[in-house]
Amino acid sequence: MADQSISLKPRYEQMYLTLRNRFHSGEYTIGDKIPSEKELMEQFEVSRITSKKALDMLVQDGYIVRQPGRGSFVIHNGNQSDVVEAEEAGKYDTPSRPRTASNQIVLGLIMEDFSDSYGKEMLVEMERTAQKMGVYLMLRLSFSQTDIEENAIRMLRDYGVDGLIIYPTRGQIFNSEILKLVIDRFPHVLVDRYVKGIDSTSISTDNVAAASLGTHYLLDQGHRHIALLASKVTDNVAIEERIEGFVQAHAERGVVLDRSSWLTDMYWNSNQEEDEQVLVQHTVDMIQQMIETHPQITALFAMQYELALFAKEAIEHMGLHIPQDISIICFDSPQASAALYPFTHMQQDQQSLGRLAIENVLALIEGASLPSKISLQANLIHGHSVTEASVHS
Repeated sequence: MADQSISLKPRYEQMYLTLRNRFHSGEYTIGDKIPSEKELMEQFEVSRITSKKALDMLVQDGYIVRQPGRGSFVIHNGNQSDVVEAEEAGKYDTPSRPRTASNQIVLGLIMEDFSDSYGKEMLVEMERTAQKMGVYLMLRLSFSQTDIEENAIRMLRDYGVDGLIIYPTRGQIFNSEILKLVIDRFPHVLVDRYVKGIDSTSISTDNVAAASLGTHYLLDQGHRHIALLASKVTDNVAIEERIEGFVQAHAERGVVLDRSSWLTDMYWNSNQEEDEQVLVQHTVDMIQQMIETHPQITALFAMQYELALFAKEAIEHMGLHIPQDISIICFDSPQASAALYPFTHMQQDQQSLGRLAIENVLALIEGASLPSKISLQANLIHGHSVTEASVHS
């Protein structure tokens, strides 16, 4: 029965319990040197990370002391009087008695940013799941800056977190610290996006299927001239996949694409408030100019919620109406309220993203093998921004 209960625990905890039992049984006595981290890694057939964590737990619980250049020595085997006797006999040298710790698992969470439209609900679910599972979560924001993200990864690893959850700043251009996580086999998962060419477990929406579903819905409403709005494609794999779904739906319905009504290189974020205001106005102006140049457009598919807001401003500035003149569909519109316009949108399952991120990084810590990509389905939420295309379209 004891072996069965141990086998249900994480690998590092199994290793810790086995070594502790050896101390209790007298196989190792006070002052004995135990095998090195590398030797234990080979003996238990575990990774260096697992071996190190088991030894760290033994240190934290006061069973061993680790002396640089000498190795690890037993200072406690279940009888406190033995520790005192060993100290008096000078069997080991230690400046202070190792403290007892709770051994609570600590996870680092690095997010690009979050807002009411996307990220906030996912973050709340991560914290809720972490509390439920007795895990402590440490949050750092990268604010879309790769260097901040790299520093956050290094800092959290130096702090000693057991695993990492990363909402990457970029989808295609990976930072070197993520590559190091893969090489070191450090437990980590990526959320919302994945990095091409890197073997990290990622949890994200099936963006191709989601965009395809939204496009089919517009086509079902009779729209045949649908403009596409997206941020820079080259550094965001999620946007790239959404465009793929948009194209796929047109092909499946035999509708010809008009790429001249695509705006796929928009950027509206800046570190300076004044510059950001200029960028936002520039984005609105670009959308308005595109609509004026293509009067046949009856619908817009915004690949991000912010772009739907900019499109709404551009359309209203032109004296047109939504959805009577132009319909809009987007991703991740916040829940409608008196202050928020109820866009028809593709809703990502943020709660499942958050919950699975915690559950899967814990599984990796325990030594589980996971698929490289976990995809979730998005739902089409009907708002007030889409109606049937007018007859003349």
